[in-house]
Amino acid sequence: MRTAKLLASLVVAMGTAGCLSIVEVSVETPIKPKLDASKFARVYVAGFIAGGTEDVDTNLETVRLLRSQLKNKSSLRVIEADVQPLADLAVKAAGLAPGPAAPGTAPAAPGDAPRLAIRDERDMLPYEKIFADKEYWKGVGEEYQGALIVTGSVIFVPYQRSGYVQKEAEVYDSFGRRSVVPVRTYMDRKGFILKPKFLFIDGKTGETLYSETYREEILYNTEQSTPALSSYFELMDRLLPSFLSTLSSQTIKGTRVLLR
Repeated sequence: MRTAKLLASLVVAMGTAGCLSIVEVSVETPIKPKLDASKFARVYVAGFIAGGTEDVDTNLETVRLLRSQLKNKSSLRVIEADVQPLADLAVKAAGLAPGPAAPGTAPAAPGDAPRLAIRDERDMLPYEKIFADKEYWKGVGEEYQGALIVTGSVIFVPYQRSGYVQKEAEVYDSFGRRSVVPVRTYMDRKGFILKPKFLFIDGKTGETLYSETYREEILYNTEQSTPALSSYFELMDRLLPSFLSTLSSQTIKGTRVLLR
């Protein structure tokens, strides 16, 4: 606000002096990638350990989405191959029994991947041992010519919150004139929380090169019915630019005002 006032004062002063010339120019600011992936020619999105609601297969949906984005916005060749059986491997690595089926769902059939009772990061911790298995990931990398491997975990859970929210309301004065004023209203809202953790693993060595964790949430009025899959994509759309900036340079576009 202070900067805007100073600029306005400067504009007025220069205009009074008769020497004002305002030029708005476009500016592009390059941002370097967080990870130097120059030694890799290929990238393999290997799959994710999923937790939370079973309304969305966040493992496969995340794989499909990231592969599509990397094809369009990365110079790396995206490997199209089956995902890794991380659910089975995680249970074995953790030395734990599969978690119970969620209420209202059928038990896992023989041969199906075990169900993991994961609702939050604390539940996820025992299963993340699979990501530290360098020999396993090195073996995966050998199968795909030493590709850069993208994997991790995705937690997508329903969420409810009550509290005061600010809304705009129409009011009319005694003369019938309309105005809009902010009002605070107590509301019950429901939605989802998305918490993905992305790991980038060197397929030549099996070592984790970089990891990043995100958290996004979205809330709706209780009477609003929004499919879980729609909420998932809306939340993923928020964090995709940050994910892509890990591997490739991004450009932030803006404008600058020049005074002459």
